[in-house]
Amino acid sequence: MTATDIPGSALARAQMRKAAILDHANKIAGQRQHWIARNRAFYRDDRNYMKFLIPKGVRVLDLGCGNGDLLAELEPSRGVGIDISPAMVEQAQRLYPQLAFVVGDVEDEAVIGGIDGPFDYIILSDTVGMLDDIETALRQLQPLCGPDTRIIIAYYSQLWEPLLKVAEWVGLKMPQPPTNYLNTTDFLNILDLADFEPIKMDYRQLVPRRLLGLGTLINRFVAPIPGIRRLCLRTYVVARSRTAKRPADMSASIVIPCRNERGNIETAIKRLPPFGKSQEIIYVEGNSSDGTFEECLRVQQAYSGTHDIKVLKQDGRGKGDAVRKAFAHASGDILMILDADLTMPPEALPKFHAAIECGKADFVNGTRLVYPMDDEAMRPLNFLANRFFAGVFSYLVNQRFSDTLCGTKAMSRKHYEAIARGRDYFGEFDPFGDFDLIFGAAKQNLKIVEVPVHYGARVYGETQISRFRDGWLLLRMVGFAFMKLKAF
Repeated sequence: MTATDIPGSALARAQMRKAAILDHANKIAGQRQHWIARNRAFYRDDRNYMKFLIPKGVRVLDLGCGNGDLLAELEPSRGVGIDISPAMVEQAQRLYPQLAFVVGDVEDEAVIGGIDGPFDYIILSDTVGMLDDIETALRQLQPLCGPDTRIIIAYYSQLWEPLLKVAEWVGLKMPQPPTNYLNTTDFLNILDLADFEPIKMDYRQLVPRRLLGLGTLINRFVAPIPGIRRLCLRTYVVARSRTAKRPADMSASIVIPCRNERGNIETAIKRLPPFGKSQEIIYVEGNSSDGTFEECLRVQQAYSGTHDIKVLKQDGRGKGDAVRKAFAHASGDILMILDADLTMPPEALPKFHAAIECGKADFVNGTRLVYPMDDEAMRPLNFLANRFFAGVFSYLVNQRFSDTLCGTKAMSRKHYEAIARGRDYFGEFDPFGDFDLIFGAAKQNLKIVEVPVHYGARVYGETQISRFRDGWLLLRMVGFAFMKLKAF
């Protein structure tokens, strides 16, 4: 007698549940469009957020794809959907012939093994609640993941289970077979066991109905508020594989924006340690009045035998403009920014490079607020402002920041190019350049890690930052980011 012959066995119960899910899906397939139309406010918000997370023109695998509506709205370059229900897949193939659909159980290793990867995004929208072994199902996805693959998992909050059951009972919600309503802590533990690393979590829809526009307003401006957002109906998790093979032995381009920093130009070269496969240093001079440009040219000539140095002259104004010009001319695998005031020690740059090369991060930000800093390196008011803005921006991008204003950053050239392609979403809003990259990294679902640095006092020149003028700009940026990252 096998385990499947024992009526009370866990395996037998799982098979009975799977059969019930299949039977239910086949029966509901013809009604799915009706239920989507009836709850259009819920589905519209859900799909808008999915489109926020997943850009057009990428490779997408949708597990538990239903009739293919979500996959089609994402407009992938290659779209593959898998669903257990032949009736659902038949409808999907009829509606969206440009996409590929497969009938199969997403927990079946043979079904997943028959799909050619990798994919840029793998979606499980309301699918994990139907799985019998979530850890195993997730682990089987590893061969379909590259280092930049993102897993997007959406599920209903456990808090809403009683309300959702009532909504089904009174005919306001599409009926569902028995579903696992997951506690977020338990789900993150399962994700970890399957060797996936969460990048960020977000919460949406406090009111899953339009209510003459009132529900829409609440979902935009009230639901994202800290404390309240944990009460929302929908939880979204973005994760990446820990085991996907990543490139090694990567070259580096170190960009040094400089304006009136003549005394620091040669010092930067002398203090810069060797690291990576190769290095290029790119000075971008911003119309100085102290001979900085001429000093850059002199240093380029003096160190031409040992260093690959480029010197560019900035066309516009602001650090952001300088960085964008330098990155456009950079050839390294990893792009890095080093402020010319050298308050962040150049000797720390190998740590930034290593964090990306070993796969711990996609985007590295320095933090000056961990170790003790030199006297007068940062005024008390600046310190408090940095702490305040770090907390606010951590909430806005759903990843931890302790020092958003540290100028030293690193990312792969591939990821920067993705940020640049998506820049139209935010527009030209950032004179500093830091937030253009931070918001762009968050929008691209990059794993952001901070590297602590020892912050020193400036030894040459004067700061380019005005506390009050730039503080006002940062407050405006908070409002801008809220509208673009939360209340859209």
